[in-house]
Amino acid sequence: MLKTVQILGSSSSSSACFSRLKKPYSNFKLISRNPILAKSPKSHFGAFRFREARFFRAFQMSHAPDGGPSPPSTSTALHSAQGFTRKINFCQLCGGPTKHEVPDGEEKTRAICTRCGKIAYENPKMVVGCLIEHENKILLCKRNIQPSHGLWTLPAGYMEIGESASEGAIRETWEEANAQVEILSPFVQLDIPLIGQTYVIFLAKLKRPHFAPGPESSECKLFALEDIPFDSLAFSSMLVTLNLYKEDKKSGRAKFHYGIINKRPGTSPSEIHEYTLDSHMRC
Repeated sequence: MLKTVQILGSSSSSSACFSRLKKPYSNFKLISRNPILAKSPKSHFGAFRFREARFFRAFQMSHAPDGGPSPPSTSTALHSAQGFTRKINFCQLCGGPTKHEVPDGEEKTRAICTRCGKIAYENPKMVVGCLIEHENKILLCKRNIQPSHGLWTLPAGYMEIGESASEGAIRETWEEANAQVEILSPFVQLDIPLIGQTYVIFLAKLKRPHFAPGPESSECKLFALEDIPFDSLAFSSMLVTLNLYKEDKKSGRAKFHYGIINKRPGTSPSEIHEYTLDSHMRC
């Protein structure tokens, strides 16, 4: 599983932002078409500006949220022109050996079972979570598991089959923080293409003022905006989300954000400042 975020302002501000999402894409404001480098770790608040990285370490493609290890599989990592992908050696349906070639009518190399003919298609993982604001503070969880053990994150994790994104975010928050929350509005979508993940974080509020660490957390704590441990966050996605929250809070207006996180070449998941944020849009 994973973990991530919630947010700001009055519920009326959040509702206003959400209502604008129903309008055409023309309401999105493209902040930059030309990528800008993220600032150094000493300047947290500008650290989510942009530029695209083209390559990434092979192990990160087979890793969990924002670079953490995934369960073992019958595959190995392959480097391709489109980034890193998995080489699937055995069919997940019948267990037969696979061959790797471009199926008729397609453009990408796929793993095709030599026994039953099944084509293995791989799709990005969806990570959902909540940014919870309570009495002008944000609820964070300290991770009790790898990757990023002992670092802080918003409650979030992989979406399950059979649930909506908001249901998954509520479930993950309960599992990691024993907190019952009400979703207010979507806050941010962050795509991380080279590790095959998309983060969707909702603004939420506590239904009752109670929370406690779940099995995957060693501690849960409310942080004032100025006390958020930016240098001790678990993932770049958390750093981006909380910086956007801080920016919105400073402006006095809640917004919905979209962006693409590109980690810098040769960096590990623990190097949370080594990224660029591209195609940042907000409404």
